Amino acid sequence: MNCHYSMLIQWSNEDQVYIVTLPEFGGCMTHADTYEDAAKNGREVLDLLIETHQADGRPLPEPQLFTFPEEEDAPGVSLEGSVG
Repeated sequence: MNCHYSMLIQWSNEDQVYIVTLPEFGGCMTHADTYEDAAKNGREVLDLLIETHQADGRPLPEPQLFTFPEEEDAPGVSLEGSVG
């Protein structure tokens, strides 16, 4: 499924796992031992959340889209020369 939802992956020293948070879906979370598995688990949970919302006739939340900060808000931030 092609979607534009956010997935935040962070290391937890307390749990010794990568924690995945899906902010548009109320901060729903999953986890895994490796970053790659965390990303995979996050995508699987995201797909299930979308399917469940659609099956229940509930509207999907609006995706949080990335916007570049204004230069005066983030001096020194540049994506010049970045990959992509």
